[in-house]
Amino acid sequence: MIRPALSDTVFGVAAGGRHSALTVLRLSGLRCAEMLAAMGAGGLAPRYASLRSLRDGQGGLLDRALVLWFPAPRSYTGEDCAELHLHGGGAVLDGVVTALANLGGRPAEAGEFTRRAFINGRIDLLEAEAIGDLVAAETDAQRDQALLQMQGALGDIYSGWQKRLTRIMATLEAEIDFPDEFVEGGHSNPVEVDITHLLQEIGQRLEQDKTAEKLRTGLSIAVVGAPNVGKSTLVNAICDREVSIVSEIPGTTRDAVEARISLGGVPVTFVDTAGLREAGDQIEREGIRRARDRARAADLVLFVTDTPGNYGLPEFINDIRTIKVRNKSDICPGASDGINVSALRGDGMSGLHAALTSEALRLARGRTVPALTRPRHRAALVDVVDHLLAATQCQGVEFVAEEVRLASNSLARVSTGAETDDVLDLVFRQFCIGK
Repeated sequence: MIRPALSDTVFGVAAGGRHSALTVLRLSGLRCAEMLAAMGAGGLAPRYASLRSLRDGQGGLLDRALVLWFPAPRSYTGEDCAELHLHGGGAVLDGVVTALANLGGRPAEAGEFTRRAFINGRIDLLEAEAIGDLVAAETDAQRDQALLQMQGALGDIYSGWQKRLTRIMATLEAEIDFPDEFVEGGHSNPVEVDITHLLQEIGQRLEQDKTAEKLRTGLSIAVVGAPNVGKSTLVNAICDREVSIVSEIPGTTRDAVEARISLGGVPVTFVDTAGLREAGDQIEREGIRRARDRARAADLVLFVTDTPGNYGLPEFINDIRTIKVRNKSDICPGASDGINVSALRGDGMSGLHAALTSEALRLARGRTVPALTRPRHRAALVDVVDHLLAATQCQGVEFVAEEVRLASNSLARVSTGAETDDVLDLVFRQFCIGK
């Protein structure tokens, strides 16, 4: 677990590395200016790049580097910060890191710079999560979703709900303190209306935003069918590279083989599975069991056949969104109720790709409004809904007020993560060291 001591001055590589042209080393902490001065980089103008000769404790030259100084509180972490733009050699980096350590600095933990920014009030937890998502973004859609959250759009929605809960609590507290000012059962009218409207909004958001979590983590598409229908050839063609071994021998694929690509800006993992049949040996039976499990867990199934005609789906995937694909149309022509392709020759593959892209966008569509991106957001909002529902069923204004207060606390957890340090650890341990 990360337990940053804010009295420490920390450093970490933010960009580049040992075999790059440049390495950016980030520093943050109370002794930042003191340590820079000891290395020959004192008296820096804020937010200007200054060329300085960095030296070790014995006066030896380590590098001629650009140094940028960001005094508190106007820095990323809210503390005194600096960036050293070094030449990228490993010896240069080792020498500077050793000098900083000798001066009392320590290497930063993963995500510690962003965690300090959160602790120092520079960002809230929603923005911190968005920064992590942006760094990890593989596709345009993931990038756009992270930027939208990082700009505070999602926080604005939660803040609006929080203000409405505060107004409801104020009304209820006033009724408790000054009962003579309210008619009997007065809380049951405007307050109940406000709670009902809030319940509807949050409920709609919980239902609509299941796709945002899929966009962040990616979709899973399982490719299933009988042996030798060309599943592996099809996966290789879709991914435009050799993912799976292709052979005329039935049962070649015995375990799930994964490949990750982007479809319309949505990250997708294709899972090539073992052919479905009554298997004789134990290894193939295990592969078929895993194929069924992966299909059941998938967001979408490609059910592949190789002969024309209309086919029902296996019972275990009847409840899963499925696209039927009839492969080998070049050697066995004829109509079918699926998309006809020849994965080997490329016939019909553009149509299949378009269908897959359309389905991926439907399942995890790009958004122009902020969305819930993490399970903890959903869990907190479910708590909010539960408490507000309880409030509508309570008898007595004091009990209504208590449920609304608990709902407000649950909502606050989304942006503050205040319930436990474990939540913060979970968020920040996914970051790289220099962030």
